[in-house]
Amino acid sequence: MHSETMSRFLDPGIIPVIRADSSEHIMAVCEALVAGGITALEITLTTPNALSCISEASRRFATQAVTGAGSVTSPEMCRAAIEAGASFIVTPIMRPEIVPVAKTAGCVVVLGAFTPTEAQTAHEAGADFVKIFPVDGPGFIKAIRAPLPHLKIIPTSGVTLQTAAEFLAVGCVALGVGSNLVSAKILREQKWADLTLLAAEYVDIIRRFRKA
Repeated sequence: MHSETMSRFLDPGIIPVIRADSSEHIMAVCEALVAGGITALEITLTTPNALSCISEASRRFATQAVTGAGSVTSPEMCRAAIEAGASFIVTPIMRPEIVPVAKTAGCVVVLGAFTPTEAQTAHEAGADFVKIFPVDGPGFIKAIRAPLPHLKIIPTSGVTLQTAAEFLAVGCVALGVGSNLVSAKILREQKWADLTLLAAEYVDIIRRFRKA
């Protein structure tokens, strides 16, 4: 389970942060993202009925994508997400006590961090990846990785079609994309075809960067 999740998580390596005020259209969002080439779906636990959404998405898109939980802040939330079907766990803050819970279940775990010390602590705790959040541009990642080049960093915030390649150029292994992909406007207007096209643009950027 862990190796398969890692593979889909990193290829192509665009992790959409799916956060909404209602769970009504979450499956439509997931379907549109998968159609655009996304292979990892992060449904945040701040979304109403998030666990049910994770459960449904993990079943419905099992052959196309891995489904995980975002905004996880405690071991209890981690366990609940895993029981619902999450195959990866993402935290917004540094919570090392979540790592053994996720690892025991064979889940990929991404620990949130902001400072270089937090990022290194997340790595030492056994996190598969370190999520830097919030991010003050690619230069911030470059500065962190200068003395800590072993960190496998995923920035989440500030990633746009214009900055995606810049984040990759400073050594990010994947990109977390929130409202710049799953936007409030798309959710409100239910423009799923637009979401698919936008997802495909992000996927194309990362594939072209790696090919070059």
